[in-house]
Amino acid sequence: MAFNADPHADERPQARTLAVLVDNEPGVLARVVGMFSARGFNIESLTVAETDKAAHTSRITIVTRGQSHIIEQIKSQLERILSVRQVIDVTQDSAGVERELALVKVRSTGAERIEALRVSDIFRAKVIDTTLESFIFEITGTSSKIDAIIELMRPLGLVEVSRTGVLSIHRGPEADPTAETPAATAASN
Repeated sequence: MAFNADPHADERPQARTLAVLVDNEPGVLARVVGMFSARGFNIESLTVAETDKAAHTSRITIVTRGQSHIIEQIKSQLERILSVRQVIDVTQDSAGVERELALVKVRSTGAERIEALRVSDIFRAKVIDTTLESFIFEITGTSSKIDAIIELMRPLGLVEVSRTGVLSIHRGPEADPTAETPAATAASN
C-alpha cells in the first residue's frame, strides 16, 4: 500500500493576485520582495504605488502561483511584516477586478499593417503612436487578453512589449470591505 506524504500532491498550482496595503516608508517593498525570495516563492507580476498621501499608504499588487496551502503561507508571512496593514486575496473575491495595461510595438507594411490595425480594433487597443513603418498600441484588459493580442501580433511584426503588471480593485460603490479606507485611516490617526 502506497503512502502519500503530501496531501496537496494532486492539487495544481494556481495564479493568485494579492493586494498588500502597506505603510509608505523606505524599505517596505524590499521587505515584501525579500520575504518571497527568502522562502523560494516566485513573483509573476508586481506593481506598487502610493494610494493615499495623507495616510502614507501604498498598494502592492502581487501575482504569484502556488497550491492553496502555499498561498495561505504567503499571506501569513506577509501579514507578519510590520509595515503591512492588510493582505487581500483578490482572486478569491467575487467582487475583485483585475486589469493590466500593455504597450505593444508592431513594425509592418502593406497587408500586415492593415491586419495589425484590424487585430487592434478587435481588442479595442488604441493607437498611441504611428510612423510609416510601425505602430504602438495601448491595450487594457485581463492578462489573458494581453497575451492573446501579443500572440496575434507576433506574425504581423511584433517588435517590443511593455506591460504594467496586474492592478486590482474591489467592484462596487464602496471600498473593499476588508481593507482600510483612506477616511477610516485618517480618522484613526
